[in-house]
Amino acid sequence: MGREGQARDPATASQLSRDSCTARNKQKRNKNNLSSNRVILVGMAAVVQLSSAGTACSASSVWIRQQSCSSSSSSSSSSSLISDGLVQCGLWSTTASVKSAQSSPKLGLRRRCRTNFRGALPGAEVGLFSFFPGNFASVSSNLTNFERDILRVANHGVRAQANAQMGSASAVASPLREESDHTEEQAPEIGLQGAQLARSELEESNKRTSNPINIVFVSSEVAPYSKTGGLGDVCGSLPIALAARGHRVMVVSPRYQNGTESDALYQAAFDAQCRIQVGCFGGLHEVAYFHEYRAGVDWVFVDHPSYHRPGTPYGDTRGAFGDNQFRFTLLCHAACEAPLVLPLGGVTYGDLCLFVANDWHASLVPVLLAAKYRRHDVFTKSRCILAIHNLAHQGVEAGTTYQNLGLPPDWYGALEWVFPEWARLHALDKGEAVNHLKGAVVTADRILTVSQGYAWEITTQEGGWGLDELLRSRSAVINGITNGIDVEEWNPVTDKHIASQYSAHDVSGKAECKAALQKELGLPVRPDVPLIGFIGRLDYQKGPDIIQAGLPALMEDDVQMVMLGSGYQDVEKWMQWAESSYPQKFRGWVGFSVPVAHRITAGCDILLMPSRFEPCGLNQLYAMMYGTVPVVHCTGGLRDTVETFNPVANGGKGAGTGWAFSPLTKEAMMGALWNAILTYRQHKPEWDGIMERGMTQDFSWERAALQYEQVFNWALMDPPYA
Repeated sequence: MGREGQARDPATASQLSRDSCTARNKQKRNKNNLSSNRVILVGMAAVVQLSSAGTACSASSVWIRQQSCSSSSSSSSSSSLISDGLVQCGLWSTTASVKSAQSSPKLGLRRRCRTNFRGALPGAEVGLFSFFPGNFASVSSNLTNFERDILRVANHGVRAQANAQMGSASAVASPLREESDHTEEQAPEIGLQGAQLARSELEESNKRTSNPINIVFVSSEVAPYSKTGGLGDVCGSLPIALAARGHRVMVVSPRYQNGTESDALYQAAFDAQCRIQVGCFGGLHEVAYFHEYRAGVDWVFVDHPSYHRPGTPYGDTRGAFGDNQFRFTLLCHAACEAPLVLPLGGVTYGDLCLFVANDWHASLVPVLLAAKYRRHDVFTKSRCILAIHNLAHQGVEAGTTYQNLGLPPDWYGALEWVFPEWARLHALDKGEAVNHLKGAVVTADRILTVSQGYAWEITTQEGGWGLDELLRSRSAVINGITNGIDVEEWNPVTDKHIASQYSAHDVSGKAECKAALQKELGLPVRPDVPLIGFIGRLDYQKGPDIIQAGLPALMEDDVQMVMLGSGYQDVEKWMQWAESSYPQKFRGWVGFSVPVAHRITAGCDILLMPSRFEPCGLNQLYAMMYGTVPVVHCTGGLRDTVETFNPVANGGKGAGTGWAFSPLTKEAMMGALWNAILTYRQHKPEWDGIMERGMTQDFSWERAALQYEQVFNWALMDPPYA
């Protein structure tokens, strides 16, 4: 019983405790008894029946919380209703006797080892403390008798949810009806408001996890502080979604200072007054911690002079920084120490954590846990998950640099990497190297990728980038979870960057966005012409060369196209040539602008993504959110998220959210584009269906957070892998 309940009625609390103990002793003596008991929800339209099956049940403790009820009395064998809206049924025995007791509204809500049955009933919650391994709850009403969402409980403390809905607020006919007839006239007082309040409380409680975990994300970039791609988006959004579910979450990333306006993003992070010495690269290096608590997450930034320089987190105009191995080795050491030394909120995270190491920059974390900490009985109960966002980048350095990493000499094999002969520089080159990502693959407890398709691709020779054989050996612990998107930033209902807001129920604003985009780009404002867009880097991965090959044939048709991006200079020059060659049909925007990206996403009819490989991809998710139909290469996350349109599915109603083509050739891409253009022009109802299906999908991080939770629990169930 909660503290408030004890303060309000200590005698009742003592009696309930004694009854509960007596019931447990009785259960041990009566193994073969069966029970079938009912209790009526006073003042509302439901009867909750709880029965045991299989093993005997001699006693149970039940509580019922009722919204908007008034005081009434009842017989000793039934539950009593009190003015604060709680019905407490203290002991529920095999003789079906229910001992009544008053209590506070918070009774039963904070008890441990309690199985909570929260049905979506108008204004009530029901909880059971059971002493039998199998039971179920059912609900019924006077209008429709039904039994939904059977809840089976294997052990104490396991939570279940009942999503049954009731359509009436009148009293219910039941074997106990005569005991509660006096409540029938009170039922209408509950009303719709009480039911809605109860449902909102239920939904809020369902958003919270029953198994909170201390989670530590380690990443080289975190939006909005530092971002160059999808990695920053994931590590800036997923921790917030997990924290909202009740987990304690820390994110560890470098504190970059590059002398630009972005430095101001770190202003809210204060010096944690904690310094540690990291032993690596031939000496001791002092690092500091800065901390900001935002959106329920502890954002921890590792400060060191090597993070203070112009450019991106990884390099500048002259290429990648030559000391990146040193910079991210410092990050990994500091991240492992952070849960032990930082009293965030007055309490450290301790050595019972779940680390999420993102890409090669954080790949030394699982190696350090196994090689440095566990041998000293630290982090023995912690686990580490490797999150692969792009396998192409592995952190490969010369083999002689292993001695600089601060690892025991006998762990060299974990990072050892030998290049094949064809990749060696000369005849005397032995190809010996250290591979940071490979070290994480062989020491992490589980491996995650950012889509199910990419989880499979990295185990193939074509997509494994030399690690495919090793990854196949660990395929049993590899999972893929599609990224979410920030639905507050990317939402056509609230987007401030577009000409007119719209939704899946009213897409009229999209036509205004298209006209505004055509006008902004200097293209003829024609609502009947399909407008095709491309947003992305102009490099090998994103496939702009496939667009180059197909553009002449595409421009022969009555279409318009706009491309936004930067990268290879020859592609940028080609975009300028294409704009001058097709002034009424093509526009190229060299560079990147977030507002322009929003306007292209909202204004285009089709988004083209001919990526050679795409671990997840976000632009196709943004496009579908805005009712823009994606045409993508069938790879990685694009395969998982875009379903090819099928006009005859679902009894002729159609299915699919776009077109996915394969193989990656000009002919395959153009064939998919022609299908999309033909559907746009000649089959408007089907096109509207494609838009609606895309706009009504759930791309939120809350969905992804639930899937991450499952993998976290799997990791914690198993012993350490290394």
